[in-house]
Amino acid sequence: MTDTDRTIPAADERSADARRPAVFEVAAPAEAPGGETRAAAAAAPETLIILPVRDAVLFPGTVFPIALGRPGSIAAAQQAVREEKQIGILMQRDAAKAEPTAGDFHPFGTVANVLRYISTPDGQHHVVVQGESRFQVEEFLHEQPFFRARVRLVVEPEQHSPEIEARFANLKRMALEALALLPQAPSDLVGAVQNAPSPSQLTDLVAAYLDFPVEQKQELIETIDPVARIDKVVALLAHRLEVLRLTAEIGRQTKATFDERQKEAVLREQMAAIQRQLGEGDAGRAQEVADLSAAIAKAGMPPEADEAARKELRRYERSSDASPESGMIRNHLDWMVELPWALPDEKPIDIADARRVLDADHFGLKKIKDRIVEYLAVRKLAPNGKAPILCFAGPPGVGKTSLGQSIARAMGRPFVRVSLGGVHDEAEIRGHRSTYIGALPGNIVQGLRKAGARNCVMMLDEIDKMGRGVQGDPSAAMLEVLDPEQNGTFRDNYIGTPFDLSRVVFIATANMLDTIPGPLRDRMEIITLAGYTRAEKEEIARRYLVPRQAEANGLKSGQVELGDDALRAVVADYTRESGVRNLEREVGSVMRHAAVRIASGEAERVVVTPADLPAILGPARFEGETGMRAGLPGVATGLAWTPVGGEILFIEAARSQGRGGLMLTGQLGDVMKESAQIALSLVKGRAASLGIDPKALDGADIHVHVPAGATPKDGPSAGVAMTLALVSLLSGRPVRPDTAMTGEVSLRGLVMPVGGIKEKVLAAAAAGITRVMLPARNRRDYDDIPEDVRAALEFVWLERVEDAVAAGLEPGAAVADRAA
Repeated sequence: MTDTDRTIPAADERSADARRPAVFEVAAPAEAPGGETRAAAAAAPETLIILPVRDAVLFPGTVFPIALGRPGSIAAAQQAVREEKQIGILMQRDAAKAEPTAGDFHPFGTVANVLRYISTPDGQHHVVVQGESRFQVEEFLHEQPFFRARVRLVVEPEQHSPEIEARFANLKRMALEALALLPQAPSDLVGAVQNAPSPSQLTDLVAAYLDFPVEQKQELIETIDPVARIDKVVALLAHRLEVLRLTAEIGRQTKATFDERQKEAVLREQMAAIQRQLGEGDAGRAQEVADLSAAIAKAGMPPEADEAARKELRRYERSSDASPESGMIRNHLDWMVELPWALPDEKPIDIADARRVLDADHFGLKKIKDRIVEYLAVRKLAPNGKAPILCFAGPPGVGKTSLGQSIARAMGRPFVRVSLGGVHDEAEIRGHRSTYIGALPGNIVQGLRKAGARNCVMMLDEIDKMGRGVQGDPSAAMLEVLDPEQNGTFRDNYIGTPFDLSRVVFIATANMLDTIPGPLRDRMEIITLAGYTRAEKEEIARRYLVPRQAEANGLKSGQVELGDDALRAVVADYTRESGVRNLEREVGSVMRHAAVRIASGEAERVVVTPADLPAILGPARFEGETGMRAGLPGVATGLAWTPVGGEILFIEAARSQGRGGLMLTGQLGDVMKESAQIALSLVKGRAASLGIDPKALDGADIHVHVPAGATPKDGPSAGVAMTLALVSLLSGRPVRPDTAMTGEVSLRGLVMPVGGIKEKVLAAAAAGITRVMLPARNRRDYDDIPEDVRAALEFVWLERVEDAVAAGLEPGAAVADRAA
């Protein structure tokens, strides 16, 4: 139950003597204590418990079920039951407001008796109320725990005149006509209208059961004069009658049309049956069936699929053109005959040509290319073997999708891309049943039809972004597709027969491996693509991006010159990413600027230099932050891994008078908080050996902050940086500004290995760092770092925290001197 109070159709929640539709019941006027009716009682103010409702109006003389959701509404109803008192039903002005105040209600409402209060075992609360009379709020006494107000009961004047009697009779006539036009009007409602004793009760009854807007119903509650109220109800009822008359006329016309079409369909079916018996079938249908039979024979289906297709063909031959099933069968047959069942002749794989294609399409990525060449060599020597499923994992823009296209070119096979990002329905993989209207095969079969070959290269793009929904888990359906032992008999629900996927070369791409379920990840061989170095980006821009953007912007060869210095400035000052997508955008901006100058006649040839870039691309977006933080004790440069590549981050530590506590800021995760606590424990325990005066920690609070506080951060690899930041703060020795570090720290002072070394080192090189401190047990990752980056950086391998302190801090006083 949501936190709302609203009307509900709850006929079975009332007592046995009130099982009729609630809003159609007419109650007798309640007796006041002195024997007179409540409507005729004195209009003196009295207090009422107020029950607020949304988008609903209760009229006197009707019974209404209300679902309670807000705690205040539940408390109000329970208090009214305990006190055995009436309750005031008041509609709030803004139905969207969750917690209304005293000023959010209409002034007029209805006094009601609580007939029944229902509390279900699942925590839902309902109340059935009977309207008695109108009231006007004089003053709210309190709002908590529920609303209570001082109200004035509204006395409705009794008027008798021929004019009122005429209006009364006209309203009754219109109400009975409206009931007659309703599809299923309750008989007791008709009797209630016929036996209404007064114009006031009839207007309230008509307003309650007809579908008027709640604003107009509230206006009727606030209209006290019977004559004015009758006139308003008659106007609303006249409009409603016109709508009901038009609806009835349209219904009669639709029924007549449907009966005519049904009769025509039956006659057509009878005629088709007679023609089949006489051997005079439709020549067009016969030719169509013959063409489909020839297409099935030509498709080269396996026996099971061929038998299923011919069975569907016989059904299609017997079906009528007017039958919806005929179109469904025809669509199914079209898919069956257009799928590439037969295996085409395969072009022999030329390994040398494959290397040439990969080198022409991509710069760098040596290990990736070598693994692809190995993959192609195995496919050449064992074409019928169970080839592994490759998954290229890496940040955006590093060329994962284009690598699949290069593999298809090298193998001489068609390439098709299937996007899995955002897929949350299992039917997107396995297809829908062919018996459903609008059914289609899954994305795998659709991709095969588009490729036109059973041995195509299929790129499963963004496989890490599939989501699980109420329609099933698509990643579970992918288990059969990507298992070389099972995909030879893959069954799509729409096709209905096994299809051999064993000769399809599946290549998946992903940005993050954590979101891929374990069983699915186990079926793929992960090939990690890290980001590019600055030199690689410059070469990629020179070879591919500049010519492509020049052509895209209508520039001919030689019209624009973007020199090496300008490219180097674009890479260093305007892009800091793992891939090259943003770099291509910036190059495109330069080309568009040149295109404007050439198209306007300002120049015939444009030469772009580094000095021109601020005017074209704006001020430099990135600058070396290490110089800004150099020479400050308590600041260390760490290295972090993100799904889009590596980054540098700064650890800042400060000391203030306090009680020896530790404060952590910067939206840190639990693991990173634990790293800070371990670093502080290490520094406290080894203060003397680290060159720190033990008194520096007495009565001092330590504050550790990681800037960019809006970005969540977590992981253990900042342990070394946090330790050096604390040692630098407490010893007064700044961390070397040219040095960045990563590594986990244990309580024994050991530096533990971490992941993402290649991405972190590339980020350090891009940020202008010249010296990197890494865990000694990460030497195995040294060969993965590009050779030009290894040549540009100095590597320091750490075994213990003392190694990091000795190599990372600026030279200072000896430990013995500090101890003295």
